[in-house]
Amino acid sequence: MKSIRRKNFIKKIFSFLFITVISLFTIFGNVKNIQAESLLKVNFPKESIVEHLKLDVPKKFKNAWLKAEEGSWEPWLLKQDGFLGRQLFWDPKVEEATLLIGWESKAVWKSISQTEINLVQQDFEKIARKETGETSRNPFPLIFEGELNPE
Repeated sequence: MKSIRRKNFIKKIFSFLFITVISLFTIFGNVKNIQAESLLKVNFPKESIVEHLKLDVPKKFKNAWLKAEEGSWEPWLLKQDGFLGRQLFWDPKVEEATLLIGWESKAVWKSISQTEINLVQQDFEKIARKETGETSRNPFPLIFEGELNPE
């Protein structure tokens, strides 16, 4: 009697292990080993820097924000020496926009005069107010300003 139980127990263990091995080969057998780092890495110049901004952008005005960006900062940035590119993100949970703006170097970025930046910001706010119906204040206030160094 004990030997029959023992044989059944061994058969169950063997079946379980066999099914587990087959399942693992089925799941992982077609997956190729890919080095994600090489696929995701962007080659920034060694001295480059990323300007990191966050704005308060309510859901109902997301398109107005994008239109204001497109009509002011985008054309201005495209004309700037040392500008590498820009990415815009919007988080619906907290209704915030994140802007990542790549610059060739911190020196190039910081050499832009505050007067020139203020003029572009005025254009941005003018378009934003028109699109949102706001009469006096900036509809998309800056809530964070920082910089990131690519590694």
